[in-house]
Amino acid sequence: MAPNPFALVAPASRGLSLALTRNLLQTTSLPVYATHRSDSEVVIRDRILEGLDVDPKRLILLPLELTSDQSISTAADNLAHHLAPDSYIHTAFFTGGILYPEKQPADLDFEKIKQSFQINVISHLLCIKHFSRFLPTGAQKPKLQTPAKWVHVTARVGSIGDNARGGWYSYRSSKAALNQVIKTFDLQLQMNKSQAICVGVHPGTVKTALSKSFWESSAKRELFEPDAAADNLVSVVNALQLEQRGMVWDWAGKEVPW
Repeated sequence: MAPNPFALVAPASRGLSLALTRNLLQTTSLPVYATHRSDSEVVIRDRILEGLDVDPKRLILLPLELTSDQSISTAADNLAHHLAPDSYIHTAFFTGGILYPEKQPADLDFEKIKQSFQINVISHLLCIKHFSRFLPTGAQKPKLQTPAKWVHVTARVGSIGDNARGGWYSYRSSKAALNQVIKTFDLQLQMNKSQAICVGVHPGTVKTALSKSFWESSAKRELFEPDAAADNLVSVVNALQLEQRGMVWDWAGKEVPW
């Protein structure tokens, strides 16, 4: 039976994640499964497909709340019900992120710290728990010419070696934790002989609501509209080879130090 690759973006309804979903619909022929939280399915579908000359049947929406293990589990089960036999993830982007830019210890807020780790780390762990079953196994035939790509959107500020300015305590530390998750899951894939790699990507500063307060302070060469950022990341991910697994790569294809 012929294999059936597909793409997954979680979440997929705003900013960079929306642009990634639209990019995959435009640049591939894959079915694209996209998760969303609160808006109506009609609103999300119209937002994603606006202006695109693609078969709308290729877009399948899955409700998913990043802060709920049960919701992520249900979304994965719903995905399984949609899939044809021998389906597997070709490319998956996990994009959940939130930023509270503390400048000094006095700015730290317990609830905001919890939310930062919930979205920036725990949701990614739970997506691994529930969606990694759709990655191609080592036994899957025919063997893939290039590995499947499992991609977490992280940030350069999660790099300990690159931290020369301080600040942003909860964001930096949660992204550093996510980078450890990326490395650890990739080692798991290697042990399981999966035909897949796990990497992290740093998109630069994307002009979205998440980063609006920092557009002026960002280097112009790392400030991107969402569509341009998505183009960069998809190009980098498509070019990654097996030996580049388990690392973090920036929008220009350069390795980000731990």
